[in-house]
Amino acid sequence: MIVVADSGPLIALALIDQFDLFKLLYGKIHIPKAVFEEVAAVSGELPGASEVIKAPWIQVSGVRDTTAVQILRDRLDIGESQAIVLSIELNADLLIIDEARGRRVVDAHGLKKTGTLGMLVMAKRLGLIQAAVPLLDELLTKGFRMSAELYDTIRELASEAKSQ
Repeated sequence: MIVVADSGPLIALALIDQFDLFKLLYGKIHIPKAVFEEVAAVSGELPGASEVIKAPWIQVSGVRDTTAVQILRDRLDIGESQAIVLSIELNADLLIIDEARGRRVVDAHGLKKTGTLGMLVMAKRLGLIQAAVPLLDELLTKGFRMSAELYDTIRELASEAKSQ
């Protein structure tokens, strides 16, 4: 399975000490150079920086179609643009992306996607985590944005009651 990840999910799962879910769920992931630079190379202080640098199961790749990246740059940041183009170039089975505008572009290209929250649901279903709701709550306290409706949907998909 070929999986490409954008920076948002890398940072989000590192924030809640669940970075290893990438390896546990997918074995190996690909990230474009811009995502590596966003997470690890800029200052090395973002959550996920050391994890991305140290993970031997993360493959950093360049994209060939720089014109496609530039076209997407009208609407998206460089990391999202490169992640989408890399997914197309690798004929990826899955793109892990959170940002709403990026997800709409992914849908327009007919690519399969998931995000941080989808990964938590999958991890719960596979028994890799005991509960998703406490992790949702932790994400919220650390600045992750999700609507109350999305929170409830994820809670239901994980077959959990709302935490108190």
